[in-house]
Amino acid sequence: MADGVASGQFRLRVRYAKSGRLRWLSHLEVVHALERGARRAGVSYAVTQGFSPHMKIAFGPALPVGTAGEKEYYDLWLTRYTGAEKLLGLLAGAMPVDLAPTVASFVAESEPSLAAALTIAKYDVRVAGRESEPGSVNEALESLVSSGTLSVAHKGKAKVFDLARSLPEETRVSESADGSRVAVTIRIGPEGSIRPEALVGAALEAASLDASVARVTRTDVLVELEEGAWARPLWRECR
Repeated sequence: MADGVASGQFRLRVRYAKSGRLRWLSHLEVVHALERGARRAGVSYAVTQGFSPHMKIAFGPALPVGTAGEKEYYDLWLTRYTGAEKLLGLLAGAMPVDLAPTVASFVAESEPSLAAALTIAKYDVRVAGRESEPGSVNEALESLVSSGTLSVAHKGKAKVFDLARSLPEETRVSESADGSRVAVTIRIGPEGSIRPEALVGAALEAASLDASVARVTRTDVLVELEEGAWARPLWRECR
C-alpha cells in the first residue's frame, strides 16, 4: 500500500471468471466489458497520461474465443482508497454473472505486471467421441509427449515447441460424463505457448482416434517463484 500512497494511486488486483455463454467473447470484448463495468460501478479509476487518455487497467494472458476461465485477473488503478471488499461488491454488482469478479485485493506498485508474472497456466480439456475413453486418450498423449516436440502452424509458418519445457507437469487423463477430461499444465510467455486444444488434438489425430476436443477451460494461472514453487498472484499463495 505504501507504493500507492506515494504515487497517489492504488493498484487493485481483481480475480474474475469468464464462463457460460460469455466464454465466446474475444479478449478485446472482455476488456471492453470490464472497463464498462468499472464505469458503471462508479469506482474512482485512474486515467493514463498522454494524447489519448484511457482507464488505467491491465490484464493477464488473453483467453481465446470459446475458452472459459475460472481464475482470470486484471489490475485496476484507483485515485482514491476504498476497502477492497466494498470495491468487489461494487464491481460485482455492475457485471453479468458469467463475467463477475470473485476476489479483490490491493497489491504494491512494485509488483511485476500480470503479463510478465503469470507464466504457468492450467487447463481442463474435455474430449468427446466414439473413441474418447481415458485409456486411449492417455496412450495417445503419452506417445506424443515422448516424441519430444510439437509442430504447430502459426500465421503460415510452423512453430516447433519443446514439450519438456512447454509442459512443466505430466498431463493427467480421467473419465468424464461424455468421454475424457485432460488436465494440462502449460508454460506461457512472450515467446509463445502451446494451446491445450492443439496439444490434445494433435495427439488424437496422430493416434487416429475417433474423438475431438469438445471444450477447454483455463482453471488457473500462476506465478513461478524463485524456489520452484507456484503461487497465485493475489497472495502469493503456494499452489
